[in-house]
Amino acid sequence: MKEYDVKCIRCGARFPKDDIVYTCRNCVSAGPRGEPVSGGLLDILYDYSKIDRERIVKATGEGVWRYRALLPFDDEIKPISINEGNTPLYRCDRLAKSIGIEELWVKHEGLNPSGSFKDRGMTVGVTKGVELGVKGVACASTGNTSASLAIFAAKARLPCYVLLPKGKVALGKVAQAIMHGAKVFSLKGNFDDALRVVRVLCEEESIYLLNSVNPYRLEGQKTIAFEIAEKLGWAVPDRVILPVGNAGNISAIFKGFSELMTLGITTTIPRMTGIQAAGAKPIVNAFKENKEEITPEDNPETIASAIRIGNPVNAAKALHAMRSSGGGAESVTDEEITEAQLLLARQEGIGVEPASAASIAGLKKLLEMGEIERDERIVCVTTGHLLKDPERVIQICEPPIEVEADVDVLRKMVRSPFEAMKCM
Repeated sequence: MKEYDVKCIRCGARFPKDDIVYTCRNCVSAGPRGEPVSGGLLDILYDYSKIDRERIVKATGEGVWRYRALLPFDDEIKPISINEGNTPLYRCDRLAKSIGIEELWVKHEGLNPSGSFKDRGMTVGVTKGVELGVKGVACASTGNTSASLAIFAAKARLPCYVLLPKGKVALGKVAQAIMHGAKVFSLKGNFDDALRVVRVLCEEESIYLLNSVNPYRLEGQKTIAFEIAEKLGWAVPDRVILPVGNAGNISAIFKGFSELMTLGITTTIPRMTGIQAAGAKPIVNAFKENKEEITPEDNPETIASAIRIGNPVNAAKALHAMRSSGGGAESVTDEEITEAQLLLARQEGIGVEPASAASIAGLKKLLEMGEIERDERIVCVTTGHLLKDPERVIQICEPPIEVEADVDVLRKMVRSPFEAMKCM
């Protein structure tokens, strides 16, 4: 049996691996308004002395389960998988030159099967749920989590329930959840309201919660770090920049790089740099004010719906990742996100949803502020595909040009310098 512990990062309490627990039952603290807050976040810890590093370096197979030596399952457990992971790491020389840096890579997580990085966490989370014998799964979501969970639940033949904030989720993501058989509830409130409600529902109705407060979710997401390092020849970039919403991904990627260093596969950890939208930036505020706890934002707002979260549950892990790696945090405006989204698409052919473009917008802003050296090797993580939010594309791009079915008219339009420039 693989040896690992489920451990509270705050008080150190440990829980059996067959216990359904999301946060520590042994420590409860007061929130920023004096309200009781559930216990500390949990982490999955392994006996690294018993893990063969060669099973990572010389792993066979594809995607997330290629790295199962660092996943919390014995080899005989059959994963619930849809061939997630193994996303491309693009070297973006044209974009790097235009921004003014020497080396830029983009890890495009939007090319996972459901169109977002969430698949990495769901393959592990749903596999754990099946191992535990749960009767159903649920989540609150800004869209991508619900889409991914619905797909994996269908694969596992589990009932699936998702809570979405009414009018705040891109239709492409709602469509995925509905198509794959989830029971979708449109909640009158924001994401934080949905998460609060679904946590109580799961506890009282014995449904398995698969938001990123579930520590098994992050075990799958940490494989982003493994893929980055492997595709760079088991080297580590100087900095990894990514969007931050509920803050699980930056925490998971940091853990992945930390494990590679613990096993002696690599020797450094990149500076983990988190980017939030200006209208939803509690982690950025806490980081800059050198606070250990965030102050939640009651009414977060941004066009980047995937990171429109005012009370991220993994804030403590994210702050630790950024501070201990020498990284940072910054916010970007909706206008900066839109500019970066267009720039990435038109210079590198990489189409992403608005939240994903926050990493590129953050890179540009930090360079202008002098917070990043121009000779750093940088990896930006883009978390979701362009088609997750097609409505936004229509809003920010030029509409199709209506033209008669006449080759001479069309030729004139094609030869027009103005029209040609619009297509660049």
